[in-house]
Parts: sequence; structure tokens; C-alpha cells
Amino acid sequence: MKKWVFLFVLFLLLAREVSQYKSEGDFQIIDEEQGLRALQESVTLDMAKDQVYQGNLLLVNKEHPVLKEGIKSDVVNLFQHEELVDGYSLLDERIRLSKDVAQKFLKMVQAAEKDNVRHFLISSGYRDEGEQSQLYQEKGSAYALPAGYSEHNLGLSLDIGSTLSSMNEAPEGKWLQKNAWKYGFILRYPADKKDITGIEYEPWHFRYVGLPHSMIMQKKDFTLEEYLTYIKEKKKIGETIAGVVYEVSYYPVSSKKTVEVQGNEYEISGDNMGGVIVTAFSDEYASDRQDK
Repeated sequence: MKKWVFLFVLFLLLAREVSQYKSEGDFQIIDEEQGLRALQESVTLDMAKDQVYQGNLLLVNKEHPVLKEGIKSDVVNLFQHEELVDGYSLLDERIRLSKDVAQKFLKMVQAAEKDNVRHFLISSGYRDEGEQSQLYQEKGSAYALPAGYSEHNLGLSLDIGSTLSSMNEAPEGKWLQKNAWKYGFILRYPADKKDITGIEYEPWHFRYVGLPHSMIMQKKDFTLEEYLTYIKEKKKIGETIAGVVYEVSYYPVSSKKTVEVQGNEYEISGDNMGGVIVTAFSDEYASDRQDK
């Protein structure tokens, strides 16, 4: 009986440690090949061509516009959802964002508060074509994109500020550059990547892509453009983060009608360029991840 009690207590301690790992975003990175071997279950997926234009990994820029399929269906007015605005401010009452992304942002803000960083402000979120067109006319091509060619037209991107100072200097900006990847966000337009993104440095513009993508991009110093090229070249990559095993696979839709996916949970995203990325993941906490 004593042995059983000891094992039960040990199990509880380990479970608490894993829970803390997940909630704080203090991720452990394990070898890619080890991650690939850990996925056992498999499922066959049908690949529809319109999937190319849907998902969290869509590339949107001057060459690749947003199609209607790519706009998030859960865009909400944040001012009308008090439960989503807790611990940060809104610039005005018109700001909209994907509800799912807003929930992820809320978790990130709550984590930052534990580090005494608590002066976040959302100054912009989802924009329709009319709003984007007006901004383009005001800001010009160096700091804005034409209507239909901006990430803000997706509902996945937001401009984050600080009520203390500019994001270049504010604790909020520094915290995000170090920690945003843990919650699935990336700094979309870094200072040294204008030749790749085509956009000047924007320390306020963050984009949700989800794990493990944000972690790999942080680890390899990739922009979204570079990451999508990397996946396309590698075809299959793997990572293990806090006990969650991920396998990321690229498929050109024109050459595949069905694909075999390893793992008991998965997400699908197009790249907006003719390919689809399937992210399979497997662990007992898989239900806490994004919806399929």
C-alpha cells in the first residue's frame, strides 16, 4: 500500500510540473527526429484545393492577396466582449480581432503580468478593405499595403502598443520580442528583414501562427516567408515542446488528393501559394491545443 501511495504522489507532482510547463510557456526543445518517431496513430485526410487559402499560416503580402476563404470567421468587436479585454487597453471601440486570437493574446498578457509587464494596448486588429484602403492612402507603401494585401484583412494580426512609451523602448515591446513565440505569436516585420518582407520595421505588428511554428521561427530567426520556404524544402519537420510531439508536413495540393497524417490531433493550413501544411501533434493534453 505504501508503494502505491508513493507512486500516486509522484504522479501528482509530475502532472503539476507539466501543467506549469504548459501554462508558463517555458518550453523544452527536443531533437526533431525524436519528435517524428513519437507519433504513432495515423489518419487519412482529403485535401481540398480551397484549403490553400485558409488557416493560420497564410502568407499575405504584395504578391499574395487575402481571399475571402482566408478571413477568420470568428472576428468580433473586442469592446463588446469584456471577457476578452482584461489586463490591457483598447485604442478605441472599433477594434476587431479573431476571437480565438484574442483569447491567445489574453493568455499572453496574463503571463506578462507575472513578470510585472502590464501596460499593453491594442491599437489595431482586423480591418476590412475600406479601412485598409484609407490607411494605405495615409501611410504609403513603405508602412502599409493595399486593400486585400494586408495581414490585417485576415483577423490574425494585431498592432500592440504600450501606454508607457513606444514599443522600441517599452517593457511591453521587449517582453514580446522575447516571449511572444511561446504563445504562438511572431513579430511579423523585424528590423533586419525588410528585403524579405518588403515592409519597414514594425515593432508593434504581431501575427498569430501557433505552435510549433512560432517556436521554430524564433529558433531559426525566420520570417514567415522564410519559414514557409523552409517547410516546402524540407517536406517534413518535427519538434517536441513540453511533452507535445509535433510533425509538420508540406503538401502541394495539385499533386495530392489524400495524405496520411501521423498523430491523434492535427491542424491544417494553406500557405496561400499552392501548398498545404499539416501539423500533427500527440499527447494527453492535445485537447488544449487549437481546434482542428
